[in-house]
Parts: sequence; C-alpha cells; structure tokens
Amino acid sequence: MPSYSGVWTLTAQYQARGSGLWNPPNLSGDIGLFGGGETSVDRTASITYINIASTGNAIAFGDLSVARGQLAVCASSSRGVFGGGSVSGGATTNVIDYVILNVKGSAVDFGDLTVARRKLAGCGNETRGLFGGGASSNVIDYVTIASAGNAIDFGDLSYNALGVGSCSSSTRGIWGGGYPGSNTNVISYVTIASAGNASDFGDLTAVKSELSACSSSTRGLFGGGYSGVRLNVIEYITIASAGNATDFGDLIAATQELGALSSATRGVWGGGDTGSRTNVIQYVTIASTGNATDFGDLTTAINVLAGCSNVNGGVQ
Repeated sequence: MPSYSGVWTLTAQYQARGSGLWNPPNLSGDIGLFGGGETSVDRTASITYINIASTGNAIAFGDLSVARGQLAVCASSSRGVFGGGSVSGGATTNVIDYVILNVKGSAVDFGDLTVARRKLAGCGNETRGLFGGGASSNVIDYVTIASAGNAIDFGDLSYNALGVGSCSSSTRGIWGGGYPGSNTNVISYVTIASAGNASDFGDLTAVKSELSACSSSTRGLFGGGYSGVRLNVIEYITIASAGNATDFGDLIAATQELGALSSATRGVWGGGDTGSRTNVIQYVTIASTGNATDFGDLTTAINVLAGCSNVNGGVQ
C-alpha cells in the first residue's frame, strides 16, 4: 500500500486551486461581495457575500491580501479586483488584489495602482476596471481584469475626488460627488474603452462626499453621503444620457461611507456610518423609485468598505 500523509496544508490547497486540481463547491447566481473596511477594532481583511436575488445575512467568503479600509473595487462577471485604501496605522497603499467571484477564498495579489491613495472609487466593464479619484488625487488608472499586472494611467477627473462614488454601464464609467477642498455635486464620465480625461455629465441633487454608487446597464444610483450632515438621499441618472440626477427615494437611515453593489434589477448598500458603524444591508429595485428595504445584516458593523458583483451594470 502506498504511503501518504492524508493531509493537505492550506498552501497546498491554494496551489492545487491555481493548477485546476482543487475544486471546492462554487457559488452560483447573482453574487455580491463586500470587502475590507473599518470596524471598531481596526481595518479588516474580511470579504463577505450575499445572493443579491434573495434577502438574508452576509456569509464569510475569504480575506483580502492586505487588511484595509477606504478602498475601491471593480468587477467583471468572474473577478472582483480591489485597489488602494488605508492600512492599519493610517498609511495609504497602492495594493491591488483579486478574487474569483464564484469561488469562496482569499484574495491574490494582482499588482499596484499608479498612485497609492484612499477613498477612491472603482467601476468598469467585462474587460477593464477603472480606479478614479481619492485623497489628494484626480488620477484615473485602469487594469485589464483578466490579466494580473500594474495599473496604467487612463486620464484625470476634473478635481481631486476624496470620497467619490462610482458606477458604470458597459461603455461609460461615472464618478459623482467627492471632496476637492469642499463637497461637490459634480458628475463626470469617461468612455471605458478609450483612455482620456473625464467629461462633465451633470450635477447631483446636492453637494456631498462619502457617498456610494451602483448601477444596472442603464441607471446609476448614488446613495447616502455627507454634506455637513449625513444624508439618506438616493438619486439616479440615466447613464447613456448626460444630465442632472433625480431623486429616487431614501435609505433606511442617513448614512455615509457605505459599500454598494448591484444586479440588473437591485441596488444594494451595506454598512456605513450613521453616527456609529452599522451592519445593515438594504436594497432598492433599480427600475422603479422608492425607499430602501431591509435586506439583512453584515457579519459586523463596518464602514468605508467596498462592494462589487458578478452582475453589475458594467457587465450586463
């Protein structure tokens, strides 16, 4: 009888996973991930997931390669790519890491942003992921989601956009709000397939920062934020048509620093700061207007987290 240890180490499992020899049970359906953020203890590496089409509490998925908050994320239908943020002690990072959206597990190193920054926002389509803005930065850079490597300069936003919100269709990337010295209501856009500086799209209903955005293929939704006080406002744009945002409804509570993600039909926000960190997950039906409804809870109260999905507006 051949001898063997009968035990695989975690490292061996990941090596096997990379070679295609290890096949854990896959997730299916409309998968939404919330990653990173800050808890009452410190920055976290935790990634959790939900099934967007149902309701219920978030479930453990894995960990980022580096614990951090104030990060951004973009996603194709298969990969979620997390970039930048603030690590324990407050230092800003340029780390990019990624997960396979339908396979529970921890993130793997992808490369580096062109500029280390925090409170940036990400969007993209099936091919390209874009990271824009951040503290003291108007930089937009991009990655090819299917191929690990360092980010490449794409262009610039018209202002340094700390605490900006971002969403996309398959053709346009959108950023709104932020804090370039004072809160702004500017919405700007780029054509994802063509590098270049952002162009004016219109205005949000109010000046604000610390908001979060998500989208279907046609509508972009901006939720929450801070304008001197925390806000509960949800507003929307039609991504294909430049113009000002329109009132959509309200979040369950006035909240800043949320994570956001979406499917073709639902926009979902999780966590944030309502005066204290919250674990609430809430959702709306994107094609209609109205107030948010309770979805479930995150595994812990958390803010400055990032959300993505395999069915976001950029890949529909």
